[in-house]
Amino acid sequence: MESEEGHLKIEEKLALNKYDQDSEAHITVSKEICTACDQKPCIYACPAECFAFREEHLSFAHEGCLECGSCRIICPKGAIQWAYPRGGFGICYQYG
Repeated sequence: MESEEGHLKIEEKLALNKYDQDSEAHITVSKEICTACDQKPCIYACPAECFAFREEHLSFAHEGCLECGSCRIICPKGAIQWAYPRGGFGICYQYG
């Protein structure tokens, strides 16, 4: 469904992206450090919604990551370690 101006919504654009998933996550999250974080800004900064707060714990799924690095930059406690995915894996923007 397109917006009134004929442009795709962000959800529709994200659905067009191609992902070559790696079994190894390119982001690691220290859950011990995250537990002490009251604000959890990574939940709000991630445009792909890879972070969520469920059952009193922060959960993270690297599938669908846009590789923007926002989570690493916004984390006030340094709990997120981020690296580029291995060669040939990750997102391919030419489709979306």
